[in-house]
Amino acid sequence: MLYYFFIGSLLGLSAGLSAGPLLALLLSETIRHGNKAGVKVALAPLVTDLPIIGFAVFVLANVSDSRPVLAVLSFCGAAFVAWMGVDNLRCSATMTESEKEQPKSIAKGVVTNLLSPHPYLFWLTVGVPLMNRARRDSYAQAIIFVLSFYVLLVGSKVSLALLAGKSRGFLSGKIYTYMLRTLGGLLCLFSAILVVEGIKILINP
Repeated sequence: MLYYFFIGSLLGLSAGLSAGPLLALLLSETIRHGNKAGVKVALAPLVTDLPIIGFAVFVLANVSDSRPVLAVLSFCGAAFVAWMGVDNLRCSATMTESEKEQPKSIAKGVVTNLLSPHPYLFWLTVGVPLMNRARRDSYAQAIIFVLSFYVLLVGSKVSLALLAGKSRGFLSGKIYTYMLRTLGGLLCLFSAILVVEGIKILINP
């Protein structure tokens, strides 16, 4: 049970803190329109991800009997997580906002997240396979994985919005950079675990 809590928390925290379209929008909105606007953008995944998860579940349900396909998905998930990890390791916390940007809303946060490939790749290659594996042990473990992921994903984005409203220096400082690089190292380790899982799927009868 602790395994799925830890993995869900790690993935959620990394996704919440990593640079991307949604985080750029969140910071821009916070700096230009205040904490409330940034928090609204942070809540966008709670609106967008349910249909994305449903799509991923449907796709994977149709390939659940094909071990080579499942192994390939595991390797793709490992590559995606490794890319996230390396991206975090190479990070440089330099966030700037566009002065010409028009006011945003939670609706634009939703659109930004829906059009980003990241949530689709995550749930297809990492999230749903992990959720299914946890569910085979018990539904409670699957719930723990999903809850820990979203508590850290949304919570970290809300925290960044609040910090951005009070101190822009934090987002360009060493602490934020060290946090991202630590997460990057952990993600690379988890990527190796996914590679091992893919190999097991191929070689086990």
